[in-house]
Amino acid sequence: MRAKLTYFLLAAVLVVYFVLVGSRGVLLIEQGTPVTVPFGIAVLVLPFIGAWFLWHTTRFARRAGQLARELEAEGGLPVDELERTPSGRIDRASADAVFTRRRAETEEHPGDWRSWFRLAVAYHDARDTPRARKAMQHAITLHEAKPRN
Repeated sequence: MRAKLTYFLLAAVLVVYFVLVGSRGVLLIEQGTPVTVPFGIAVLVLPFIGAWFLWHTTRFARRAGQLARELEAEGGLPVDELERTPSGRIDRASADAVFTRRRAETEEHPGDWRSWFRLAVAYHDARDTPRARKAMQHAITLHEAKPRN
C-alpha cells in the first residue's frame, strides 16, 4: 500500500510539473521572437514526453498487478524462499539458485504467462531490472493473447 501511495504522490507531482513546464512553453511562444518561439515549442514537447512515459509506466504497473492478483487467486505466486543478509538484503547466491529454477521452468513452458511472471520476479530478486521488465512484459503479452472463457 505504501508503494502505491508513493507512486500516486510522485505521479501527482509530475503532473503539476508538466503543467508548469507547459505554461512556461506557452509564455515563451507568446513572446513571439525568433528565439523564444522555437524554444517554447521545444519546452512544450517535454510535458508530452513525460506524460506519455508516466501513462506507459502506470499501464505496465496496473497490468502486472492484475497478473499478480490472478496468480495469487490461483495459488501460484512464487514463495519467498530467498536467504537474506543480516541487513535484510537478498543473498546473491540464493537469488541465483532460485533464478536457475525459474529459468528452467520457463524453458519447459515457454507459452505459459505464469512461468514468465515468476521468471520476472526472479530477475527482479537478482537485481536485473531490465530483464525483469522484459520478462513481465512477455508475461503480459502471453496473458492478453490467451483465449477468454
